[in-house]
Amino acid sequence: MVLAPRLPTTSAPSAAAPPAAAPPARAGTPAFVRIRLAMFLAGFSTFALIYCVQPLLPAFAQEFGLSPASSSLALSLTTGFLALSIMVMAVLARRFSRKQVMVAGMFGAAALNLAVALLPAWHGILAARALEGLVLGGVPAVAMAYLAEEIAPEDLGRAMGLYIGGTAFGAMVGRIGMGILTEFGSWRMAMEVLGVFCLAASIGFALLLPPSRQTAGSGHDGNVGFAFHLKAWGAHLANPALQRLYLLGFCLTSVFSTVFNYATFRLVGAPYGLSPSMVSLIFLTFGFGIVSSSVAGSLSDRLGRRPMLVTAFGVILTGVLVTLGQPIVLICVGIALIATGFFIGHSVASSAVGAAAKGNKGHATALYLMFYYAGASLTGWAGGWFWQHGGWPGLAGLTAGVCLLGLVVAAFGPRVSPVEAAARVVPDARD
Repeated sequence: MVLAPRLPTTSAPSAAAPPAAAPPARAGTPAFVRIRLAMFLAGFSTFALIYCVQPLLPAFAQEFGLSPASSSLALSLTTGFLALSIMVMAVLARRFSRKQVMVAGMFGAAALNLAVALLPAWHGILAARALEGLVLGGVPAVAMAYLAEEIAPEDLGRAMGLYIGGTAFGAMVGRIGMGILTEFGSWRMAMEVLGVFCLAASIGFALLLPPSRQTAGSGHDGNVGFAFHLKAWGAHLANPALQRLYLLGFCLTSVFSTVFNYATFRLVGAPYGLSPSMVSLIFLTFGFGIVSSSVAGSLSDRLGRRPMLVTAFGVILTGVLVTLGQPIVLICVGIALIATGFFIGHSVASSAVGAAAKGNKGHATALYLMFYYAGASLTGWAGGWFWQHGGWPGLAGLTAGVCLLGLVVAAFGPRVSPVEAAARVVPDARD
């Protein structure tokens, strides 16, 4: 903390000194409840908007004459630009309050989703989806940093778990709603409905979320330049504990996004021939993610993060292998296992980032989410080649290999104590 020079005692009002920051919110307090509800809405809206196109990929391929890999760009471009945007938004969050950045991102993304419904050409749709990823970068990294700063460490797992649960619920509702509305209307109408719904969620978020305890716009003093951000990111990348978490985030979303991208193509084709609404029902498996993420947050606080991460990748790998079966029941069971393991792993890994980074938490979480969405973008797009040339066995081989890498890193990767981790981090300019 930067201290003001000691001044002689005078009759000047003591109100000139900045007020002390309020203590972090504890479980059971009104602030804690408001933060959890607001973050649930943020997670819901963000992930509904990101992944709403996933059940529409076969429809895009048919309407615009695209290959599976090309149609997947509607999602891969969003997650790719989101990965880049997160780094920029982490910097902007130091110039403006975290709440302002998140509110702007949520409203902007909902408006762009409405624009996608109106654009006639495929390249225009891709451009709008890329812009959607850019503005949404203001939510995920900032949300995780907000929670790490505003919630007491002993209650962080519970708060982060509900946020991750909100992402699962949003991803599930967005996908299922798209499939049902597309069958009984059109995919354009479905995008319009989701855009309006997410605008309402943005209003609720803006009204519920308390302002950050950190001084809004503290970066305006001009003392924090771009060199500071580069140094902070470099310090986090040199931290073995954070390196491990970043790689785990990449592996988690690589498997998850790739499986769900091309499961839709598998189920609409022979021998299944399911309708869009029926295919979208596989996303009901996200319900397991909602429950597992909330439970995982509390369990990791008590049992430790490493056992939970190993369990998560073990469950995901089992799910990938089960999907190799032909009966549709086995496919659904495998996808449910993948969803369960993914949300356990993401809930634990994301909260571990905030705990390992004792300073510049926004920078640490931005890096985690950059790797996280890079996995969704790169592996999700590359999976199209494996699907096209190797069918589902080829895709399962790709995702199983990535999952094995994550399992090894989770079980045997380096781990440093919080004290050692903090020593590697540049002091936070807000401290």
